[in-house]
Amino acid sequence: MTTSTQPRSRTALVVGASGITGSAVVDQLSAEGWNVLALARHVGRDLPGVRWIQADLRSPADLKRALAHELPDQVFFTAWSLQATEELNIEVNAGMVRDLLAALAHAPVRHVALVTGLKHYLGPFETFGQGTMPDTPFNEDEPRLDVANFYYAQEDELFAASARQGFTWSVHRSHTVIGHAVGNLMNMGLTLAAQASLCKHLDIQFVFPGSETQWNSVTDMTDATILAEQMVWAATTDAGANEAFNVVNGDVFRWRAMWPKIAAYFGVEPEGFVDEPRTLDVQMAGMEPVWTDIAREHGLIEPDLGRIASWWHTDADLGRNIEVFTDITKSRLAGFTPHHRTVDSFTSLFDRYRAEKLIPDAAI
Repeated sequence: MTTSTQPRSRTALVVGASGITGSAVVDQLSAEGWNVLALARHVGRDLPGVRWIQADLRSPADLKRALAHELPDQVFFTAWSLQATEELNIEVNAGMVRDLLAALAHAPVRHVALVTGLKHYLGPFETFGQGTMPDTPFNEDEPRLDVANFYYAQEDELFAASARQGFTWSVHRSHTVIGHAVGNLMNMGLTLAAQASLCKHLDIQFVFPGSETQWNSVTDMTDATILAEQMVWAATTDAGANEAFNVVNGDVFRWRAMWPKIAAYFGVEPEGFVDEPRTLDVQMAGMEPVWTDIAREHGLIEPDLGRIASWWHTDADLGRNIEVFTDITKSRLAGFTPHHRTVDSFTSLFDRYRAEKLIPDAAI
């Protein structure tokens, strides 16, 4: 990614700009010379061409207030809000898409890119991976499952607004996204980094928490940077208009091969699947004071383990009893060709975490 010397004439609104995906999109757009309107609850990093807008996505009135005078050309919607039931997930998350786009009815929006994920194929949290699943690798032509799903509801709001307001759209179905964010509900990269750092500090084994199926099966992953690249590509090329795309790094791996590589990075002893899943919720129970001690000893910027690790989500990802990987052919044939190697995504992310004092350095 190179920094553009062109004048900043294009304007993009990034919704959920402080999250894993949103922050990667902001980084890319800033580097490419866009004017970026970064919408989030709290102001984030100071970057060239980026102006932060604070608004509550669950308040139509607040969205209208915040966006009344904004004129974005493109919108990148990366936000979501976890609720107690799928019925509430649909109400809240579809509502955020509907209300955000309604608040931009006055704007010259040409394209809206929406991030969803593989729950499109696997079902929502309440029935995740249950029932009859499509064969792997998942492809974009699979019909919707016969179950309520907030991803479907978000898509339907997007399609309706597109027909009403005249913009094109794209949907980006990512697998597990790893990237840079703190306080995120679904951050496997930082979660595994926290687990390994705690194991190193306590001199205990780095134990795989998931199922035998996940340990042995083929899988893939999505680096937040490649997701950002695909979203910007779709927003700025005819081939990306009115299409849904899977988005993953482009390689496949097995956790039984990846786990020792992550362990080697942190200098801990790996242990794979044995007999049954050993969840992080159980393994890491009561580790909050230990993390506070590590943070104090190593000058880390976040002493609250709850803002670093999302044990439950990594347990859900690694505990599945079905093989999960995707077909990215549609995207490739349309002209999107970037490719990442997942082990490099992990290690470069861990390097950044160390540099920014989110986890201890190698001398722990």
